[in-house]
Amino acid sequence: MTQPVFKGTATAIVTPFTADGIDLPALKNLVDWQIKSGVSALVACGTTGEPSTMTDAEWEQTVAAVIEAADGRIPIIAGTGGNNTRHVIHLARRAKELGAAAQLCVTPYYNKTTPQGLIAHYTAIAEDGSLPVIMYNVPGRTGLNMQPETVAALSHHPQIVGMKEASADMIRLADMMRLCEGRIAFYSGSDEVIMPLMALGGLGVISVLSNVAPSQTVALTDAMFKEDYKQAASLQLQLMPLIHALFLEVNPIPAKAGLAMMGKIQDILRLPLVSLSEKNRTVLRDEMTKLGLLS
Repeated sequence: MTQPVFKGTATAIVTPFTADGIDLPALKNLVDWQIKSGVSALVACGTTGEPSTMTDAEWEQTVAAVIEAADGRIPIIAGTGGNNTRHVIHLARRAKELGAAAQLCVTPYYNKTTPQGLIAHYTAIAEDGSLPVIMYNVPGRTGLNMQPETVAALSHHPQIVGMKEASADMIRLADMMRLCEGRIAFYSGSDEVIMPLMALGGLGVISVLSNVAPSQTVALTDAMFKEDYKQAASLQLQLMPLIHALFLEVNPIPAKAGLAMMGKIQDILRLPLVSLSEKNRTVLRDEMTKLGLLS
């Protein structure tokens, strides 16, 4: 395996919005809070950051702001993924110029593609050489589920360094890891299976949970690295109700509601996303209060 981009907890950070743009002061404060809470990396403009409703200029502004606020303390991974390979390469080149350490590339959605198309897509991005590639499999959003054999074929490319696996299918994950033979790093893309993924040899999580509970998520990944499995299991189970609450509606609707409850951002999303329902807001508030995240 080449040197991994990070080990531990990486937050797929939300993008705070104002009524007419990016809330840069709030974003920079979030970055500082996350780093002080112990996270190992941040993903700017991943799915949780709502890049699908941003212009390219806003995407660039957001990635640049996160990199500037981090100030070299931790690596910043830019979300570049999309269903237009040429545009992904364009974003990757710009992210490299801005100072990103790597790129997170979700599988193509809507037009999707075949396994052969996935190999061609990721190979083209990797061959461009702009940034190391962390692939991202999230079939619930894309309608496409990467096969273990496809991941294994791509794992031979030296510029493809990781896999964010968000299917929560541990059998598929185990097959992926077995076939890749340690050539790439695996990260959980599902907060509910951080411990089991790391038990199989994964290096951490790219997390939604850590938006609102960064230190608690870090404690879980740290416990796994220390091989304190009893503590890790206790933390994983303790966090499960909050994890469920954070996915009562489409991510990042609950995460933004939670951060707004904490006074860290305005609860503003862009259509077609709308604010969390009052019923689910009550559930989320209760779970955050139980964990001491709200007074």
